[in-house]
Amino acid sequence: MRHHTASRPAELKTILIATGLILTMAMGVRHGFGFWLQPISQAQGWTRETYSLAMALQNLMWGVFGPFAGMAADRYGTLRVVIVGALLYAAGLLWMALVNEPTLFILGAGFLIGGGLACTGFGAVSGIIARVAPAEKRSWAFGISGAASSLGQFMMMPVEQQMISHAGWQNAFYLLAALVLLVMIPMALRLREPEHAASDDPQQSILEATREAFAYRPFLYLVAGYFVCGFQLVFVGVHMPAYLKDQGLLDPNVAVIALALIGLFNIFGSFAAGKLGGRFPKRYLLSGIYLTRAVVISVFLLAPLSPASVYLFASAIGFLWLSTVPLTNGVIAGIFGVRYLSMLSGFVFLSHQIGSFLGVWLGGFLFTKQGNYNTVWMITIGLGLFAALINLPINEKAIVRLQPALA
Repeated sequence: MRHHTASRPAELKTILIATGLILTMAMGVRHGFGFWLQPISQAQGWTRETYSLAMALQNLMWGVFGPFAGMAADRYGTLRVVIVGALLYAAGLLWMALVNEPTLFILGAGFLIGGGLACTGFGAVSGIIARVAPAEKRSWAFGISGAASSLGQFMMMPVEQQMISHAGWQNAFYLLAALVLLVMIPMALRLREPEHAASDDPQQSILEATREAFAYRPFLYLVAGYFVCGFQLVFVGVHMPAYLKDQGLLDPNVAVIALALIGLFNIFGSFAAGKLGGRFPKRYLLSGIYLTRAVVISVFLLAPLSPASVYLFASAIGFLWLSTVPLTNGVIAGIFGVRYLSMLSGFVFLSHQIGSFLGVWLGGFLFTKQGNYNTVWMITIGLGLFAALINLPINEKAIVRLQPALA
């Protein structure tokens, strides 16, 4: 029987490369959906609220399916879950290209791509990363995965914008569907569960692990904080291009560069968070991230708007973008162990996606009602302050069980 993966660096490297490329595609494609808001709305004769609702449902379903995708990954292996996710993702992109009835468009974009993201995103792959990485490298490994998803955003933003400009918004969906399948399925085949994983399993059922987590107050604090993360990021990611145009920055390249900068600086932010999470209390780092986000957004809104101010904002918010992910997963693994990490991460991420749903939908709804995004920006700042406070009392120590499980 093999022991811990500290003696298996090649195994960890393989898993990090494969999950990194899967996350690169999953998050890279998803972060570019804001570029389709105006082309689809104009072509179909819809208000912004229709497309915003599709994106809101997509984010909500990503969260709803997350715990189930995590359960399946923990029980049946990440390989199978990622392949199912790739097929759902590609089907959803084709649906968005072909369907022109509003309700059907909203449902297909929501359920198909939401399910695809649940099976190919952080929650689904976090378990296998934690089971392969030694405990002392776990936070670092999560940071590497976060950096990979950010690299995807940085790379895919200009690619998706150019696809829309040169091939049209429908053909861009066709091309992305093919790319998703060509990248994700070969990488999924490399996600073999480590042989030592079974010996590290806690003697718990899925139901017992779920009950334990939701009865533990620090877990609920994480859930509350992640709600804010989802609200902030998806509102900015989806509505930023339209917001800049509304404010008179009509050059589409400003939004492209801004979203690409978010991805670029998130590479460094995610890696730094993972590295620091192995040295300092993760709860303090999380609190600092949320507080700094609130400050950065406030300064952005108060400063005169220009391409330069947009790029500075994108760089700063990008450094903080997904830096919560390695820290949050690290806290969960430290408290509960790694056996059900994908499932528990899925539950926390459900809260993130409820926040995402409200952020993206409120952006479209309040813009339709008020003609601007002012109220949503204020809500975003207030939630950042709330999350900064709610993370402070989190106890990161391993939970005490009558029959303790090995982490």
